[in-house]
Amino acid sequence: MGGVSDLDPVIHVVARLRITSILAAIDRHDSLSFNRLQSMLDLTSGNLITHLRKLEQAGYVSVNKEGSGRTALTLVALTDVGRRAFDDYTSALRSMIDGN
Repeated sequence: MGGVSDLDPVIHVVARLRITSILAAIDRHDSLSFNRLQSMLDLTSGNLITHLRKLEQAGYVSVNKEGSGRTALTLVALTDVGRRAFDDYTSALRSMIDGN
């Protein structure tokens, strides 16, 4: 029977689970702006940056900056690796809930 140890520790942190959930809900080839994601999560920019770095280090998200200065736009997207990790995480969670 699966347990908490089967859940990906990178995703399992509440803020990172929320980030990956939001990004998994949008189209595979779409991204969200950093500001929109921050607004949806109600996190400080520093807190969001910290969690995005962890997800980026794991290869789960891509963070791309377009432009510079006041017109700069930071876009965040779930990578294919991140999408698979999120799917595996939710499958493991479902197994735990179902008692498998």
